[in-house]
Order: sequence, then structure tokens, then C-alpha cells
Amino acid sequence: MTGSDPFADPAITQDPLGSPKLKRALSWPLLSLYGLGVTLGAGIYVLVGATAEQAGIYAPISFLIAAAVVGITALSYIELATRYPVSSGAAAYVEAGFRTPWLTISIGLLIALSGIVSASAVAIGAGGYIGGLTGLPVPLLAIMTVLVMGLLAAWGIKESVTAAAVITLIEVAGLLLVIGWSFAGPAPAILPPVDLLPAFEMAHWFGIFAASTLAFFAFIGFEDMASVAEEVKDPRRAYPRAVLVTLFVSSALYVLTTIAVIMTIPIEALAGSSSPLLLAFDNAPGILRDAFGVIAVIATVNGILIQIIMASRMIYGMADRGYLPRQLASVSKRTQTPLVATLAVVLVIIALSQLFPIELLAQRTSQIVLVTFVIVNISLLRVKRREDRAPRQCFVVPAVVPLAGAIACGSLLVFGLL
Repeated sequence: MTGSDPFADPAITQDPLGSPKLKRALSWPLLSLYGLGVTLGAGIYVLVGATAEQAGIYAPISFLIAAAVVGITALSYIELATRYPVSSGAAAYVEAGFRTPWLTISIGLLIALSGIVSASAVAIGAGGYIGGLTGLPVPLLAIMTVLVMGLLAAWGIKESVTAAAVITLIEVAGLLLVIGWSFAGPAPAILPPVDLLPAFEMAHWFGIFAASTLAFFAFIGFEDMASVAEEVKDPRRAYPRAVLVTLFVSSALYVLTTIAVIMTIPIEALAGSSSPLLLAFDNAPGILRDAFGVIAVIATVNGILIQIIMASRMIYGMADRGYLPRQLASVSKRTQTPLVATLAVVLVIIALSQLFPIELLAQRTSQIVLVTFVIVNISLLRVKRREDRAPRQCFVVPAVVPLAGAIACGSLLVFGLL
């Protein structure tokens, strides 16, 4: 195996031969906003309607289940990321756990593929929102959006993540606007809050768990934060804080947003809409509705940018360690970003966005990530079993955490396939 040591000192940003390496420019607040940016994007702005179609008025419960599954695995990721703070993320964790090159390559490619497929789904959603404002064709808008976000990702990690952070704050404002208008606006509630609690009937819970796979898509993002570990200042301190902040804030916003729209918008309208949150403003002044439409466009575009960053870093990290062609590890001396990997990711995203519908892309993304989560949790169990003591400054969780994470992710995967 060639390339840099995946378990080397995280302070090193230049290899012994003097080749340009990734720049450490991200603080933990920026990393948190990066995670929130990818988590808060298309998942809630585009797919809340599809989740409600499967779970009905119990869609908020589906989001809570997805949050619990993600939260357990997040703790495993935190320990692994503080052990191995490298850009290849899950691929490095699986390498440490299994020491099997073919599995390492497979997981790395699966993670990169999840980001690419996710960005393709988001591109379709972005095209739908922009098309609603401009009247232009959705496929053309999807292509243009991906190209612009690819250029921003290639500009520089601090510049692109700072832009994503600003957009993330706008996303949060948009969700707060939906929550506030739904609860305080003129539209009456169509059902009381008590009706959102399901009875203990198998038919209800089967739909809730099945919808949790789609809701899970909305939480995909914290694992992407591991892929920029080589560009984070003091990753062993920054990463745990950023992941926990990301999951807490996103979970609260998702559940409150879903409750707000379920209580004020008929399920039939939500399920049939490509821009479901915009329905919350049907009775709002035109300026408020248009303002939210712009926010929704910005939110979906942000998801594309962050997934491009994640997928290109994963491909770069694997190429840098000799698992993929060395050309993909090329880093620009000017921008200190992996330009070849970024270009490859952009081209594949464009192709997928033109070939497949958003629901299928979202579902496949969730399934890919759930498979990788199961394997990553098992990797941590294997690492723990081989050693007596964790490295110094490492965030440590008990062995029951990765065990529960593997079981929970495997169960959610099975429900989604039934």
C-alpha cells in the first residue's frame, strides 16, 4: 500500500516528499455548520412528504426512530474518528477493524457512492424548487446547479465550507419559519397533537418503521464530517462536539417541523408534492411564500455542495493511500483541494440526476449508508477486542454501543426492504 499513513499524527499536512496536502482550516463551529448543512438539506425540505405517505400522521415518530438509530452509530463514529482522524473516514475504520483490503475499498466506494447518489437526489429537488420560481426545465436546472456547486467545492475548503455554513444558517431560519407560521399562522390545525401518538397496533408500526428508512435519509450527514478530518484543526476535540451539536439540533428541528406540517396540511397534499414545505405557506402573503421558496432552493443547493466535498475527499483519501488511481489524489497547489476527484464526482452526480427519480435515489442512499453503518460498528467492536486500552485523548464508548448500533441499523435496513 502506498500513500500517507492513515493513522499518522493529525497535525501533519505535508508529506515527506513535499507534495501539497489538504489544508487544516476548519474549527469545530464550522465543522458543526458543515454537518448541519448536509443534514438539514433535502431530507426535510424534499422528503417529508414521502415519509408522511408511508407513515401517515405518525411521520414524526419515524423521524424519532431514525434519530435514535443514527445517534447510536454516531457515538461509534466519534470514537473511530478520534482514533483515526483521516479523510478516508469509514474506509480507514474498516481497514483498522478488518484489515482486509477488498472490504476497505468496498466501504470507501460505498460511502463515496452514498454522497454521489444523495447529491443526485438533492439536485432533482433543487431543480424542482428553482423550476417553480423560474419556469425553466428541472433537468437543465439540476445540471447547472451541480456544476456551480462543483466549482465552489473546488475553490477551497475554508471558502466552500464557510459558504455552506452561511447557507446552513439560512436553512435553519427556513425551518423555524415553517414551524412558527404553522403554529401561529391563520391556518387552523386539522388534528390535535394527541392524535400523533400511535396505538400499539402492528399495522401502524410497520408503516412507521418502513418510513423510518426514508426519514433516515434526512439524518445522513454526520458521517460525512469524518471525511474532512484532515482539514479540521484539532480533530480529536472538534469532531465529538460538532457531531453531537449536529445531531441534537437537526433532530429537534426535524421533529418540530414534521409535527407542524402534519397538524396543518392534509397527508394527501403532502404525499403528492415535490416541494412539501412550501404548502405550509398556501395561506401566507405572497412575499412570505416567495421568501420561503428562495430559502428552500438555497437549502437543497447546500446539500449538493457538501456531498460533493464529502465524496471527493473520500475518493482522494483512498487514492492517497493507494487503493484508487494516484491521479485521483492530485491536490491543487493553489486551492489545496482534490480537483480531479471533485471533477469525477460532479460528472457522476449529473449523470445520475438525469437518469433516476428522487425517491429511488433517496431510498438507495439510505440503504447504502445503513450497510456501511453496520460494518463500521462491527469494525469498532473488532478494534476494541484486540486492545487492552484506547489511545490517549480518544473518545471512548462501551462495547455495547457499537453492538446496539449494528443491530439497530441492520433492523432498519430489513424493514426498508420488506
